[in-house]
Amino acid sequence: MPHEIIHPEGWAPAKGYANGVLASNGTLYIGGQVGWDENEIFQSDNFIGQMEQVLKNIRGVLEAAGGQVSDLVRLTWFVTDKKEYLARQREIGEVYRKIMGRHFPAMSLVVISDLVEDGALLEIEATAVLAKA
Repeated sequence: MPHEIIHPEGWAPAKGYANGVLASNGTLYIGGQVGWDENEIFQSDNFIGQMEQVLKNIRGVLEAAGGQVSDLVRLTWFVTDKKEYLARQREIGEVYRKIMGRHFPAMSLVVISDLVEDGALLEIEATAVLAKA
């Protein structure tokens, strides 16, 4: 099998995309995650609250594939408000370390005008390389 679709147990069905795709070489591609929960409901309307949920979602897909945070090799952040991102660096760091520990993969940040999901303030996609068994 060339790849496996990864979908954490208990999450609402993904419609028209995959939350994760695990390639046969152990590379896990995690689709852009927004700040909603497993039922696709935003529990927070602020940047830090959504960021925390996004990181939890990434970790959820990673763990569903049998991986762990240290397997992450790349994160690409898409944010709608550059000023807020820059103003909240301390909080961002605290929440990041709470969810991801002190593992810092290659990262990019892209400032965008909007996201497809109404209410989303950021989206992060990730790539991980899982150890072959």
